[in-house]
Amino acid sequence: MVVLIVFAIIFAIVGIIGSVVPGLPGPPMSWVGMLLVFFAGKAGERPDPMSIKTLLIWLGITVLVTVLDYVIPVKTTQLTGGHKAASTGAILGLIVGMIVPPVGIILGSLLGAFLGELMVNDKGMWPAFKAGAGAFLGFLLGTGLKLVTSGVMAWLIIKYAFL
Repeated sequence: MVVLIVFAIIFAIVGIIGSVVPGLPGPPMSWVGMLLVFFAGKAGERPDPMSIKTLLIWLGITVLVTVLDYVIPVKTTQLTGGHKAASTGAILGLIVGMIVPPVGIILGSLLGAFLGELMVNDKGMWPAFKAGAGAFLGFLLGTGLKLVTSGVMAWLIIKYAFL
């Protein structure tokens, strides 16, 4: 079952990358890696296999984090007076900013949120900046939450596969 372990590690790595890169579902990919380690343990590959309880708890955490990743940016944008245009601008700015990581990702997201809010809801520079900062903060919180979740799952994959 070495193949399962290899694929589990690949899914863990893709999960961490997917926590930052839009379009890749980071925590769900990491959870698939955990599922593969679970099956490798059940196949007799490991003397201390992962329990079904651990797997199901992390499934719940994965679902929660995935939902929060959509809710947090919207709420932080709303709290700072922004609209959907700021959130959309932050995502577009992030994609464009990926040309020059990591500075481009951060500045692109912040600038995209600011411009999105300024162009769609022309209330002035300060309200657009506040909304852009709120969208950016939401993006950072969601990304951080996904990174921590995927990182812990990657550690669990290593733990149950090798330790």
